[in-house]
Amino acid sequence: METQQTVLVTGGSGFIASYCIIALLKSGYKVKATLRSLNKSELVKQMLKEGGLRSVEGLSFAEADLENESSWEKATEGCQYVIHVASPTPHTDAKTEDDFVIPAENGVLFVLRAARKAGVKRVVLTSAFGAVGMGTVKTTPYTEEDWTVLNETVAPYQKSKTISEKAAWNFIETEGDGMELAVVNPTGVLGPILSDDFSHSIQNIKQMLNGDMTACPKLISGYVDVRDVADLHLKAMTMPQANGQRFIAVAGDGFSLLDVANVLRKNLGEKAANVPTRELPNWLIKLLALFNPKLKAVEPYLGMVKRASSEKAISQLGWKPRSTEEAILATATSLINLGIVKTK
Repeated sequence: METQQTVLVTGGSGFIASYCIIALLKSGYKVKATLRSLNKSELVKQMLKEGGLRSVEGLSFAEADLENESSWEKATEGCQYVIHVASPTPHTDAKTEDDFVIPAENGVLFVLRAARKAGVKRVVLTSAFGAVGMGTVKTTPYTEEDWTVLNETVAPYQKSKTISEKAAWNFIETEGDGMELAVVNPTGVLGPILSDDFSHSIQNIKQMLNGDMTACPKLISGYVDVRDVADLHLKAMTMPQANGQRFIAVAGDGFSLLDVANVLRKNLGEKAANVPTRELPNWLIKLLALFNPKLKAVEPYLGMVKRASSEKAISQLGWKPRSTEEAILATATSLINLGIVKTK
């Protein structure tokens, strides 16, 4: 029966991956989720229940590591599809770009080789907007035609995403043996968190609610709800027209950090008492960055306007993302409900 096909989801304990698992199980697929250590499997089940999944029937786990090629052959066995979300998070002792780039590129190739050997029909790769819109300046929204230009302004993580996505397309073209590939490029991922492991974009909202961000740096970027990112992965996996295509996941137009703060204050009342009300001038952040490593990390992005278009996913796949406001509020509510931020 069509519905009992098995999908391998890599990096099963991650934020996007857990929502992909929920969407797949609800759609009647069997899911095999990879973890670096099977000790995490109970935590993952707990996260899925937090995400509204009633039963974890149809879910199994496999131990696999992006730095160990042989672990992927066993993981991909018996799978018709692969959703490759896992991305190596460099340990804090990552000193060089290679600590990001090499495991990311090798990891993609290990998974693709194993998938080809297992006779997988299609792989969906989770790339990032970091592979689309960095290293360049555009006044119009970025589209799937755009690629990050690798220069000294591009951060190691974004570089790793760009190089590993290009490696995937090259593999499919030169040695894919007819296996299909589709790619999803999410912008800043928001949405209801399931544990204290969540995306970088959510850190901003956490800092605002906690009062750790007293004023907003001037940054404009796109955002998207994690539930819609998972839905787009499912569409990219199943729809014939998605084969050989990349899709940007973004809801609406870009939001500045101050726009995000304004949405929180407008809707959360007292709970948003700590949220900043103003923007910091760029010169001030550059000055403070001399003494503050956290601000130093923000400095390259100051004044950056990164708008992106999801027209392709909407028109070709019928994707319908929630609004950015809804994604922001779902994020904040879950941070408050799980006790991760202390509000009044």
